[in-house]
Amino acid sequence: MGSHPLNLLLRFFLEMAALSVAAYWAWHISSTWEKYLFTAALPLFLAMVWGVFAVPNDPSRSGKTVIAVAGYLRLIIELAIFGFAVWALVDLQMETIAIIFGLTIVLHYFASYDRIKWLIKQ
Repeated sequence: MGSHPLNLLLRFFLEMAALSVAAYWAWHISSTWEKYLFTAALPLFLAMVWGVFAVPNDPSRSGKTVIAVAGYLRLIIELAIFGFAVWALVDLQMETIAIIFGLTIVLHYFASYDRIKWLIKQ
């Protein structure tokens, strides 16, 4: 179920939403020129971390990786990025959206129970 096309599509939208939230949060935390740099750099950094650190032969991805990591570490990376996005929404005083986003993430991981089991065994 974790590699079902609809669940993969949901994960893609969650990833894009997390990156968008990171950019939006970065834009609002400063009123100086640095916000332009931070707004561009933060989502790029998070996307790089998401894309570079992977478990070899992950059936929900291409199976390729730049830096191979253990499954539990990959799961921690994913949860940290999603968790940051939820926290950023709360920090922006968007609690309702944070709750909806957080529950959608939980739903995604619930539907991906087979992938989570696979990641933990790697």
